[in-house]
Amino acid sequence: MPGPSAVGGGTRPPGSGTRSAARSHAINPVTPVVIPAMMANVEEVEVVVAHNERATLRVGDVFLKIDADQTRTDVEVEAMAMAPIPTPEVLWRKPPVLALAALPGTALGRLGEPSTASAAAWAAAGAAVRTLHDAPLPPWRGRSLDELASRLDGECEWLVANNVLPADLVTRNRQLAETALRPWTPVFIHGDLQVDHVFVDGDEVTGVVDWSEASQGDALFDVAILTLGHKEHLGDVVAGYGTDVDRDLIRGWWAMRCLTNVRWLAEHGYGSPEEFPEVAVLRLRP
Repeated sequence: MPGPSAVGGGTRPPGSGTRSAARSHAINPVTPVVIPAMMANVEEVEVVVAHNERATLRVGDVFLKIDADQTRTDVEVEAMAMAPIPTPEVLWRKPPVLALAALPGTALGRLGEPSTASAAAWAAAGAAVRTLHDAPLPPWRGRSLDELASRLDGECEWLVANNVLPADLVTRNRQLAETALRPWTPVFIHGDLQVDHVFVDGDEVTGVVDWSEASQGDALFDVAILTLGHKEHLGDVVAGYGTDVDRDLIRGWWAMRCLTNVRWLAEHGYGSPEEFPEVAVLRLRP
């Protein structure tokens, strides 16, 4: 069995960041308070992610999530308690720090890299998502259609006005994204189900991390984010999910996610937009 892996170490927004961006703002004020009591038998503190809103540190097999907005941590703790699928154990909470135990296994994959996980592991992830979606709704709502549409408008305008992406590429994908913005029956969604937020050991899901975006929402959004950049595994996920999905709407959510992430990535030190996996997805033809 692989050793314990990172928890809360997602590599794309929301709820993520680079290992170096804004490190002093996110980490230094907290570590003098939190780390000393835990350091007796620990040789190293690893910075998993860090930016000016959030940071995650690893101390042995404990992960310390530091968030400037404690409402996100409130959501994460309550969502994990409600979720009918495996989640990290909450060890303690001392605002602004949440301590979580590591999950066994490894991430299902990484955006921009081929996944080495089996088809059965991907299907197991789909089954876990279905279990979540069949659970009772959390009491808090997600973003409204108007909020999502407004965000899409603003991000597309920024991409074109700043010559970040070609106007025709933005327009084509904006049209795709708009197809996903239609009424849906809300379910309990994870809300940020990046492929590296799902941990597996062999063909079994050992847990799902980073629940701060959990809410009521569209089931297809979770399926889309899980398979973003891994469309070759969409069939495996759908097989595990247990019911067919509208793949045009999945492509719409792929476009929505990518268009609304590029600016955040560019502003948080991820390099040139031309190198982003999200931009590679936008360039693919349906």
